[in-house]
Amino acid sequence: MRRRPFDLRRPARRRWLSIVWVWLVAAGLGVLLLLVVLSREKLPRSDPPLVRQKLYRSSFPEGLNITDEMLSPYSLTRQIVDQISLAKALVVISKDSNNLQFAAELSAQIRKCQALLSGAATTGTPLTTEESEAAIRDMAFLLYQAQQLHYDSATMIMKMKGQFQSLDEKMKSEAEKSTKYGQIAAEELPKSLYCLGIRLTMEWARSSNFQRELSEGRHRMEKLRDNSLYHYCVFSDNILAASVVVNSTSMNSKRPEMIVFHLVTDEVNFAPMKAWFSMNSFRGATIEVQKVEDFSWLNASYVPVLKQLQNSDTQNYYFSGSGDNRTPVKFRNPKYLSMLNHLRFYIPEVYPALQKVVFLDDDVVVQKDLSELFTINLNGNVMGAVETCMETFHRFHKYLNYSHPLIRAHFDPDACGWAFGMNVLDLREWRQKNVTGIYHYWQERNADHTLWKLGTLPPGLLAFYGLVEKLDAKWHVLGLGYTSVDTSLIKNGAVLHYNGNMKPWLKIGMEKYKGLWDEYVDYSHPLLQQCFVHG
Repeated sequence: MRRRPFDLRRPARRRWLSIVWVWLVAAGLGVLLLLVVLSREKLPRSDPPLVRQKLYRSSFPEGLNITDEMLSPYSLTRQIVDQISLAKALVVISKDSNNLQFAAELSAQIRKCQALLSGAATTGTPLTTEESEAAIRDMAFLLYQAQQLHYDSATMIMKMKGQFQSLDEKMKSEAEKSTKYGQIAAEELPKSLYCLGIRLTMEWARSSNFQRELSEGRHRMEKLRDNSLYHYCVFSDNILAASVVVNSTSMNSKRPEMIVFHLVTDEVNFAPMKAWFSMNSFRGATIEVQKVEDFSWLNASYVPVLKQLQNSDTQNYYFSGSGDNRTPVKFRNPKYLSMLNHLRFYIPEVYPALQKVVFLDDDVVVQKDLSELFTINLNGNVMGAVETCMETFHRFHKYLNYSHPLIRAHFDPDACGWAFGMNVLDLREWRQKNVTGIYHYWQERNADHTLWKLGTLPPGLLAFYGLVEKLDAKWHVLGLGYTSVDTSLIKNGAVLHYNGNMKPWLKIGMEKYKGLWDEYVDYSHPLLQQCFVHG
């Protein structure tokens, strides 16, 4: 194909067209400018643009909207608030540095700025430019002085970090003290109860009537073994608490004459407890009082807890205050090694003739008839109990150490916990399934406290694992000794449990629940009048 020859006339033509287009554009711009000028001359004169830009508040509606003020990045109000926040931190630091005069100047300026903002918010009028600029300028001068004193951000951060660490340590220390003092208060024997025990012992020693009543009581042995009656067992060293359990149960029973209470106490409280239940009537209920020291078969060769008490490491752990300081004080309480506390695992041996019993803790109040518990079908299980797994902290993994291979291999960490305090026990199934032997097995393997810390509930969860029949929650309402409980639950509950440190007979008890317990204490009794000052 032939190539077209170069045309020397084409560039000249293009230059001519370009010039034409330039003139046309220039003419158009000129006309547009002329129209703008003419239109501006017809409008009324307004404020200079510079003034409108300076008065930024003209964009706000009439009256002060403090929310808009604070959200606006150009807000003088927001600037003042930011300065106040910084100044407050500097006040703390200047006081720590013993520069009290500077701290006072900062505090005075903070109050001045706060009064300015408060006045604007109250009246609903914007701050004037003069007020804002004066406040910002005065505060900026003080903040500049702080910078010259080396109160800069890095210094502030380091000092604040130190303060936070110090406060955290103080908080932990105070929390630990609070726990210790609370534990001591919960473990103390009130003077009134001590007085009652002493006076009952004196009555027991000088009264022949009690001895005669005891001899007559031997004729009731058949009643103590009669499985057609309603048998309850309570293990306690608290005379008044045990009395409330017995009194509230018999008062709310439809057939109190069928009630048999089996009480076990220690050597110290045996005589006064005998005297108390001999001199008082409980609507015809039969009451047996024994002392744990009479059970000769409860010895170190048979009971793991007693065997562990002979170990020097265990003695140091509970009684000398040595050992792992990270272990909370509540887990080092010797009461958890008391045989009265662990006697619940030997109920079939304590009462070999009985087939079914209801176990009650001494910190409960009974407000319904409990006879129905003795007809509940446990479906081949050993125990009937109310489950407590409505919240996650009452599942097995909160009580047991699942880092231990034995626990991890045998128990579901999400299994439901349950509560001691009101439990229906089928003693025939217990003996057949050897629950006491299972308890011994796990107690022996926890001699070093690696499976659980202490107490009776963790070994109970292990010993009765898979052997618990769930009861309706109305039978056992917990929490009256440490938390607030729904009033409808209390009203409908059969057994109210003051589990926790705030027992109703202590000064630290929860006042709103004390009345439920006091209802079953006869403060007009001569001995109680001598020992109690009850308002």
